[in-house]
Amino acid sequence: MAVSQVKLRTLYIMKILLEKTDEKHTMSSADIDKALHVYGMSIDRKTVYNDVETLKAFGLDILQTKGTNSGYYIGSRDFELPELKLLVDAVQSSRFITTKKSRCLIKKLERLAGKHDAGKLQRQVYVAGRIKTENESIYYSIDTIHRAIQENRQITFQYLDWNLKKELVPRVNSEKRVSPWAMIWQDENYYLAAYDDVDGVMKHYRVDKMGGVEVRREARTGMEQFQKVDLAAYTNQIFGMYGGREEIVTIQFPDRLIGVVLDRFGRDADIRQMGEGLFRIRAKVMVSGQFYGWLTGIGRDAVIISPASVREQYRQWLAEILASQEPQETGKQEPKAEKEESNSPDFSG
Repeated sequence: MAVSQVKLRTLYIMKILLEKTDEKHTMSSADIDKALHVYGMSIDRKTVYNDVETLKAFGLDILQTKGTNSGYYIGSRDFELPELKLLVDAVQSSRFITTKKSRCLIKKLERLAGKHDAGKLQRQVYVAGRIKTENESIYYSIDTIHRAIQENRQITFQYLDWNLKKELVPRVNSEKRVSPWAMIWQDENYYLAAYDDVDGVMKHYRVDKMGGVEVRREARTGMEQFQKVDLAAYTNQIFGMYGGREEIVTIQFPDRLIGVVLDRFGRDADIRQMGEGLFRIRAKVMVSGQFYGWLTGIGRDAVIISPASVREQYRQWLAEILASQEPQETGKQEPKAEKEESNSPDFSG
């Protein structure tokens, strides 16, 4: 069935007004008629008025200036310019969105702003150390995972790693089948919290390192285990989703670092003032190299009080780092650091 030219004309007028007008840039009936010529159409002043009234009844905020330079323009839009700027900044600074996809998304956001404001969205957000992901399939993986959660289905995937050719390739024997329960945004990465039937525990996986994600017909398992997990508290207590054994650790800091500690553990953290400008925090953490690396970044101001086994392991960890930096004799192979055992190997980033 042929589409009515009248209906098409009204839609084109809406498109023209959205793309080309704002409070500072209006279009008269003659301007609209000229713009319609591009689409092989023409219109008179009275018909413009009728079509505009139709669009206003539809819900489009079309305003008109009066006087010698009268014209129509779009008043409010679904997204105001400051809101679009905020979205552009979020897209540009997001680590998990590839450079190619960032440009594509920003182009779409520009169309929401109109021609005259689109240039104002050409912003550049500089974030120190920011490296964009290279995995273009992450967007489809996220969508597939959400679909599996909504449909109460398991998923399969391969876990990926980088090789020396800078390619993401499947790990050896990395085929996984898990029950997805939640998506987590942590340390600028998406993680999947899922139940592993084989090991009978909840695990976490970096979504940008998941390849070939597919929804299975089998229903999810692990609901009881997932309901026991406080995700908000848990993600504040672990460090970069790296594996390790779970421990209750007490750490002492000077009062001036209270902001750093609360940023890491949240305002509900168990904080105790010790006097003499010191406080201690008691928190559940994943004891791993990532945890020790965070402490090392703070330096001598972070002191592990208990348990003694964690304090001693931290001392050994630091000693091994110092030893690895000693000058090596020519022809001798550098010592290999022992790989830290992890109760949850699939938590790796």
